[in-house]
Formats: sequence, C-alpha cells, structure tokens
Amino acid sequence: MIIGLLGPRGSYTEKAAKQWLAEKCMNECGTKCTNGPEDDSFSLEYCEDIQDVFSFLRAGSLDIGLVPVENSIEGSVGITLDMLLEHDVTIIGEIVVAIEHCLLSKGRKEDIRIILSHPQGLAQCRQFLKENFRGVELRTTGSTSHAARLATEFEEMAAIASRESAQMYGLNILLSNIQDRKHNQTRFLVIVRSDCPPGIRPICTEDNSSYKTSIIVYLDRDRPGALYEILGEFSLRNINLTRIESRPSKKTLGDYLFYIDLEGSTSDDIIKEAIYNIRSKVGMLKMLGSYPASGSV
Repeated sequence: MIIGLLGPRGSYTEKAAKQWLAEKCMNECGTKCTNGPEDDSFSLEYCEDIQDVFSFLRAGSLDIGLVPVENSIEGSVGITLDMLLEHDVTIIGEIVVAIEHCLLSKGRKEDIRIILSHPQGLAQCRQFLKENFRGVELRTTGSTSHAARLATEFEEMAAIASRESAQMYGLNILLSNIQDRKHNQTRFLVIVRSDCPPGIRPICTEDNSSYKTSIIVYLDRDRPGALYEILGEFSLRNINLTRIESRPSKKTLGDYLFYIDLEGSTSDDIIKEAIYNIRSKVGMLKMLGSYPASGSV
C-alpha cells in the first residue's frame, strides 16, 4: 500500500507515518517495528503539499494519506479542515507526534540572513525569532523538510526543522528546542477514500472508549440555541467531546461549520442515537469516520 504524506524526506509527517506504522505493526504482530510491518507492504510517497495528498488519494494513486490537523501551540491546520469537507475521505486513525524544532544551517548563527520553514514552524517559534533574529528575512516553504533542503544552498540560510532533517541533508544543529512552548505536539490524521476496500479500515472492538468519531456539522440557519441543541444530544448521553471548532463556511461572513471529535465509535448505540437525532436539527452532517485514538492503534 502507498501512503501519501507531506515531503520531502525528513518531514514531521514522515515521522508521524513511521510512528503510526510501528504502532500498527505492534498491534497486528506483537513485534516492535521501526518502519512498519515486516513484510514491507507499505511504501511512502512524498507530496508537495497537503492538497496533493487529498488529490492523489482521490485519483487512486495513493491508498492512504497522512496529514497534520492540529498543533498544541498554533491550533488547527485550516487547509486540512477544508480538504476534509471538500473530499470524500474517511479517517481511519490518528497519531500524535512530539515536535522539537531546531535551527539548522551550513553556516554560523551570526551569518544567518534568511530563515526558512513551513508557516506553522515559523509561527510556533515566533517569540524565539523576535528575540534572536529581529530583522532577518523569514520565508515560508511547503514543509519543514523542504526548508532544510533549501538551506543547504547557502551558508547565510537557515531552516527551522527537525533533527531528522539535519541528518538527512547534512546540516548543523545551531540551536535545539527553539519552539515558544516546550510542550509542542501535532496531531495527524490517517485518511482513505470513503470507497476504499474494507480491509484497510479498522475494525471496531468492544472497547469503544479507545475510539474517536469525527463529524462536520453545518447549522444552515442561525437561530438562538441551535448549537446548544446539538451539544445537548451529546451531553444527554454522557458522550465526551474531545474537540469542537468553528470554521468559516466561505459562503458569507459569520456563517460557520463545526468540526466535532467525540469519544466512542458509531458501532456504539448511544453514538448512533445521538448522530441520528442531530441530523434532523442541522442543514448538513458529514461523517468523517470512527477510528482508534492515538496510542491505541
């Protein structure tokens, strides 16, 4: 199977993919693996951006996609949320990865004139950059590993990227742990086409507490208590919501979609019942899938 992810090699998404495969292997064969199942049935395909992961998945050139969805410092990845709405995909898993940003370069710290990174990488190190590199030009790239690859061209260039990228592209680690908050994590989603073969999807177990279900809700019309009615369906059944976030519908100012993650699986009767009742109260409800929570692959 081909897994599509944000490249080039050395990205945090690659780290997430290998971590997910290792956990999947542990669950299926009881053996700890570094890169995934021992039969090498998975290969990684590096994409230029998140949109390409979704597009190639839709076109059938990928079997599985892996994309970042939220960070503990900077919040949600907007393009991923938009793509989840626009594309017919199903979430089959998630993985949470610890992020340690490093300043990488071929030159010395005092030589740096340009710092490159993914917009999320720059944002997660905003205070560090302001205090240490005021006046230095900041440039965005498609990924942190892309920044590292570009930083090999000139000694006055530096990249904010991972330790793995330093090793991958022969760069020096000038400073480590430069993110503004030491506790920095990114959550990644594992996605497939909604019409993918059943064998790719996880099989829900009796312990549905280790599962999550994700949905998108559009109210269609703004009225007092509309959101309260939806949340009440979950509260009434003691269903824990792990995340709820609004996102512009892009139709008109003040018009929003709601992305909701909750504990449990759609194989659980109370989850089924809650979602059934919500459908009649909203203009649109999109099921994104039920899947093992991170750490329970």
